[in-house]
Amino acid sequence: MTTLRPKYISFDCHGTLIYYEMAPVARKVYADRVSADKLDAFTRDFSSYRLDEVLGAWKPYSEVVRNSIARTCKLWNVEFRDSDAEFIYNSVPTWGPHPDVPVALAQVAKHFPLVILSNADNSQIRSNVEKLGAPFHAVFTAEDAQSYKPRMRGFEYMMDKLGCGPEDLLHVSSSFRYDLMTAHDLHITNKVWVNRGHEPPNPYYGYHEIKDISGLPGLLGL
Repeated sequence: MTTLRPKYISFDCHGTLIYYEMAPVARKVYADRVSADKLDAFTRDFSSYRLDEVLGAWKPYSEVVRNSIARTCKLWNVEFRDSDAEFIYNSVPTWGPHPDVPVALAQVAKHFPLVILSNADNSQIRSNVEKLGAPFHAVFTAEDAQSYKPRMRGFEYMMDKLGCGPEDLLHVSSSFRYDLMTAHDLHITNKVWVNRGHEPPNPYYGYHEIKDISGLPGLLGL
């Protein structure tokens, strides 16, 4: 098996490292307005609208959340309240890592500079990163880049700030749609897909697959 030796290892944060609780929080908020047997479908639509919201010009993530949940409520003919969007947005900094993350990440951090490229606001991400238990060389957000993934600008911003090219990166994510497709298009050949069950495999994009972050040290020969 090929051992990867990148200059930097970049990570998606929410979903890949941090347990992404957007759907559980939305299910909790809307349990009084959406029947239990339809809540999963409701949260899937909420997810689809969030993707649509980040494809245009940058706006604060609070607006991404508000617009996407409001559009979901309109589609479902469900009452929307501003307080619901505020509650969901404010929950993000409270989320912690997947159980497999802290030990493996700390091991990798001893040998490689770690970087985060996240769609979060700056005010959100600090609390999440602190909970990961490993030092990071840099943390870049959509607010910094003024652009959300899956648009290319965030990746370009990260490489410019690091002073590196696509060949210097290993990018790690659990999402093709937000990360790995764009990384592929930007000639980042070293990619790791963390198969957390969010999306089906897509071998066209060329990646190393691991079930969780505990598999990352092995790819790096650690």
